[in-house]
This record gives sequence, structure tokens and C-alpha cells, in this order.
Amino acid sequence: MSETQIEQMARSRGFTLADIDKMRQRISRLTDGTPKSTTISTGHSPAETNVIREQPALPVSVPVLVESPVFGASLFTNSSLTFEPNLRIPTPRNYQIGPEDELVVDVYGNAQQTYRPKVSPEGSIRIENLSPIYVNGLTIDQAEQRIVGRLRALYQGLNSTGSGIGAQVTLGSIRSIKVTMLGQVVRPGTYTLSSLATVFNALYACGGPSPDRGSFRAIRVYRGNRLVRTLDVYDFLLRADQKDNIRLLDQDIVFIDHASTRIELSGEVKQPGIYETGPDETLRTILNFAGGYTDRAYTASIGVRRNTPTEQQLLTIAGSEIGSFLPKPGDHYTIGSILNRVENKVTITGAVFRPGEFSLEKNTTILQLIKNAEGLREDAFLNLATIRRLRPNLDPEVISIDLGKLLRGERPDMVLHREDVVQINSISELRQERTVSIKGAVNKGGTFTFADSMTVANLIVLAGGFSESAIPSRMEIARRVKNDTTGLPNGQNIRIIAFEIDQNLRLSPADAKLILMPFDQVFVRTSPRYEVQKGATINGEVLYPGPYAIRTSADRITDLIERAGGLKPEAYLSAARLTRKGEIISINMRTILENPADLGNLLLDDGDSLTIPRRVELVRIRGEVLNPATVEYDPAKSFRGYIAEAGNFTKKALRRKIYVMDANGKIRPTKSFLGIHQFPKPERGMEIIVPAEPEREQNKTSPAERVATLSVIASAAAVVLSALRIFMN
Repeated sequence: MSETQIEQMARSRGFTLADIDKMRQRISRLTDGTPKSTTISTGHSPAETNVIREQPALPVSVPVLVESPVFGASLFTNSSLTFEPNLRIPTPRNYQIGPEDELVVDVYGNAQQTYRPKVSPEGSIRIENLSPIYVNGLTIDQAEQRIVGRLRALYQGLNSTGSGIGAQVTLGSIRSIKVTMLGQVVRPGTYTLSSLATVFNALYACGGPSPDRGSFRAIRVYRGNRLVRTLDVYDFLLRADQKDNIRLLDQDIVFIDHASTRIELSGEVKQPGIYETGPDETLRTILNFAGGYTDRAYTASIGVRRNTPTEQQLLTIAGSEIGSFLPKPGDHYTIGSILNRVENKVTITGAVFRPGEFSLEKNTTILQLIKNAEGLREDAFLNLATIRRLRPNLDPEVISIDLGKLLRGERPDMVLHREDVVQINSISELRQERTVSIKGAVNKGGTFTFADSMTVANLIVLAGGFSESAIPSRMEIARRVKNDTTGLPNGQNIRIIAFEIDQNLRLSPADAKLILMPFDQVFVRTSPRYEVQKGATINGEVLYPGPYAIRTSADRITDLIERAGGLKPEAYLSAARLTRKGEIISINMRTILENPADLGNLLLDDGDSLTIPRRVELVRIRGEVLNPATVEYDPAKSFRGYIAEAGNFTKKALRRKIYVMDANGKIRPTKSFLGIHQFPKPERGMEIIVPAEPEREQNKTSPAERVATLSVIASAAAVVLSALRIFMN
């Protein structure tokens, strides 16, 4: 354990901070290599105790087993189980007093006095002026009689009837004892324990028997070279019996021998593991140690793998021999599980009231199985039922029977076999799912399950009734053509049936007899004059701005302006804009008003928004100018004048690509001819955009490459000139 773990354990067991500080100092001295004597301070209260190795602290490599397979090994590695003696109990009357014990002698009555003598190494105590009183080896009762007899020299009539004065002797702080753990233990050595410690306390202190070789069945306690008790840990684990868990005395030796016979149980037992057996214990006894079989254990026989002088041997033990079979060292017993199959099962599925698995009795027939399943459902298909059966070689086989004849007694009943599966289909399972659908002007159109005698009115009710736009006078049914093709031209595979129905879902007398067929599709048309209201909005410089309904599909922009009361004097037509579905559409409002037949007089659409702003007196200059700005509009100022207002062009200005965005959103570009730029005419509310020259790509050729290229060009030119001279001559 680390120091932190030791301190945590000390706090949990009631040690004070002063005790923990002393412990740190002792650990520091021990780790420095200075041998120190280890004793327990007798000044501790009865609630405090320690377990200390007599040997110097040396690093010991002990394998830590998370879960030992050896039965009983986890008892001494469980941190939640300490076997610490209870020091808060009354003084045991059979406790034998020894050196370093502290006695408490209370005198009460007419005289009151308390003495706390400590037993000397010679085994005696001293009280006031009395001679030493020898108490070593005495019990508390014996020591009380001897001490009271000596105290009568100081207190006349002590513990006598009618004297009015009495005395009692109890145990104060207890002494420590030294116990030696030998043999096949995890950490052998001499341990300093409380004088109330038992064998289990000592076993827990040393880690218990070694799981790989120590015996849990024969733990011997020697006292004065004489065997005083033999402890079997299995008595405590299996029956909570502590009759041999005796209290240890000073210089006792606990010896753990090698385990003699160990066997291993695996498989379907409640607690698999390695068990130690006694000389006369049978396999049934060992199975009881493991808690017996699990619910799925195969108990007819048990397989065992046994070691021989040269190899291993497999044995099979019948269930009747378990009570007399004696295990041998190294045996490995495997308890198998029962088969995942039922020896008397038949199954019925499908169109019966209680499908499932049933027991197969002697000569169980199909009719008896149907009766056990509470009979056939009304939709059972009687012409054919199937039995799935396994042949003797487990190949599957399908047997067909006419269930109708079997029920009518026209054929003999059939005896079932184990694992037979009787399948009785329903009529609906043997045909395509039948549906009808309705589309068009209904509230909840879709596909619905077909039912016999279903009418169009029934289907309309399922669809939530007609929608507001429905016109019931033009309804149609599209029906699949199966066999009857009377009156259908070649190539037509769908029959169209037209009919009428009023808003109250009443058919005409002729159509009242019309019954729907499976897979029919019903179509409900929409009224040609029915239309959801559409609207457009006009804002800005009109007399009555706001939303307006679109009356007809022929309404145009001029109609909207007319319904809004016309334009105000402040209206600036050049900046009028139409917004449709979030997109701005440039229009020439002046031309539209002068000539309503102009193509720019667009038809109105639902959601259109027309904006006619007031007169704009500003001009914006953006892009590659020295000082982008917004300036007032001056009719006398030229395009160059506005550029000058912004500080003129920058070096990056691309003059031939300058363009103007008018107030109504139209773009007017700069026109160029032979290097002469003709800029757009300035107008109110325009925005001048001066784009930048695109960055030129760096010349990727090296100087040497450029020289070589020029040389080739010069050579080609020389060849051309020579050819011309020859031609001229």
C-alpha cells in the first residue's frame, strides 16, 4: 500500500491526526534503512489497534489478483472485510492478563478511588503501598478476586455485605502480542497484533493462504510446541461457523501447509472455481461447495479431465455415481448445459385464435392441435394448409393438406411429429392488399384500405370531405380492366367512369348504385373560377399606398398605379422599382405611363411590390477614385466633373469599364471607340462605379528564355527577308 492508502485506512479506523503524524515518522525511519523496534503504544484507547510486521520494511512483490479462481482466496484480499477485533465490547471474563495490559480498579461506595496499574514484564501490578500483586496468566475474574483480597488491607470490609464499599476490576488498554505466520502464506513473518486478535485477524494481516499452493482446509495453530486447534476456512465460508477461530496468545504460531487435493469446477455451476477437497469428500460434496447446479445444467453425466503419469485422461461420470465418486488431485470437471431444444414441441401459426407452441402428447393430431389453439379464425383459408417437418436426417419437408376436407371428415386426421410446424394462412395473406385512392380537391387525399360495398361517398368522408375549390359535378373513377373489356377501344386498359355528386355527398339515382372496386382511383376536379386571392403592394409617392388585390390575371403595373389614386407631384419615375420574389426588376416607369401598351408594363404577380420614391438629389461615386464620395446632383456638371468631385481616378482605375447604376437599378456602361471613352450621361440618384484593373500575371519566363525567344524571332525574320530578296530579284 502507498502512504496515501495507509493514511486513508487509518482515518477510516479512527486514528487521530497525531497518530497519523507518528506513523509518517516511523515510515520515514524505516525507509531510510535504520532498523527500529516495532511495538504498539499501550496508551491507545480500546478503540485503536495496529497490525505491524516485526521484520524491517522491505519491498515485496506480491501479485494482485483481481478475482482469484481459488475458492476462499478473495476472503483475504477484500478491502471491505478486515476481521479487526471489536475493542468496544465489555471485557471478556476469560481474558488472560499479561504484561503491558492496563487494569482499571474502581473503588466505589463510602470510599471512592480509581487505580490504573499496568502489568509489568514480571507479571505483577502495584497499588499504592501494597506489595506487588501477581496477575500474569489470570483471567479477569481471578485477578479481581486476588486484587480485592489485597485491597482489604486498605479498605475494611471491601465487597462485603453491608460494608457500603465495593470494588471492581476491568481491562483498560490492552497489550500487543506477537504471532508468527509460517508455511504457504502470502506474506510469512512475525506480526504484532492486538491481544484480542483471532486466527482470522492474523490470516488477514498476512494476506491469507497462498492461492496457488496454500491449504484453506488445514490451518494449524501451535502454542508452546503443541497443536491447539486446526481451522477450516470452508466452515466459515459455507456455514459461517467460527468455532475454530480461537483467540491467539503471545508467541503463537499459525502454520499453513501445502494444499493436498485441488480440483476445478467449470461450466453450469453457480460458483465455478478451484476447490480443495478432503480425503473422504465426494464429488457431490464439492458440487455443494460450488452452490450446486445452475438451472440449465446437464445433470445426466459430468465430464472430467484427469491427469495420469504420462498424459491426460477423459472420464464420464454418470449422475447416479456423483455421490460416491472421489476426486483426485488435478481433476477438471466440466458441467455442460442442456440442449437448446424441446423434446415434445409442436407449433401452430397463422389464422388460429391462439397461435404458438404446444406440447406433443402421444398421438396428437392436427385437429387436436387446432382445438388447443382455440380453433380456427373466420378468415382461415381452408383449401390448403402446410406442415413443415424435419426428416430423420433433419432435412426439411413440406406436407400439404386440405384443411376443409379434414374438418368435414372427408379424409383421415394426421398424427403430428416432434418439431412439426403447422401453418394455416388467412385469406388476406394470400392476396394483394386491396386499396382505393382519391386525389384532387379533397381535404386529405391519399390511399385507403378497400372494404366491400364501399361507395364514393364513403371514400370522400375518409378523405375529410371536399375542399373549398371542389366542383363535384365533374368527378371520375379510373378502374383497372381485368377481364371485362366491353366498349373499350384497343389499347385502352383503364375504364373511366364519370359521375356527379352534390355537396351533401348524395349521388344521383343512377350513380347511387355505383360501388367502388379494389384499386379504383377517384379524381375530384377544381372549379375553373376558383382561385386563391393574390395581391400586390405599392409604396412611395402615390396617393393611396398599400396592398391591393389582383382582380384579374390581366392586371398590369399601370392598373395598380391607377387604383392607388395616381402619382404625387414629388414622384421620381426614373427611380421606380418593382420587386418580385426578392429580385429587383428595373422598369422604365415614364415610358410605361406614356404608353401602357409598352412591353415594360408587366403583368402583376402575387407578392409583387412597386416602389416609387421621391426625387433624389444625390450622386454616389465608388470604386477606384481617390476619395469615394456622395455629392449633390448638378444638371450643369459633366461626368468628368463628378469624377473630379471624388479626387479623380487612381492608377488602378479601369476607365473603359466604368458603368453607372441608375436609381431604378438599370446599368449603363461606358462606350469606347478607338481609345475614346464616351461616359454615360449623368442623372439624378445614379451611382458611378469605377472598377480596378485586374492584376497581371507575373512573367514566368526567365531572362535566358526571353533571350532565346528573341533569337528565334530574329532568325525567322532574317529567313523571311532573304526569301523576299530572292523573289524580288
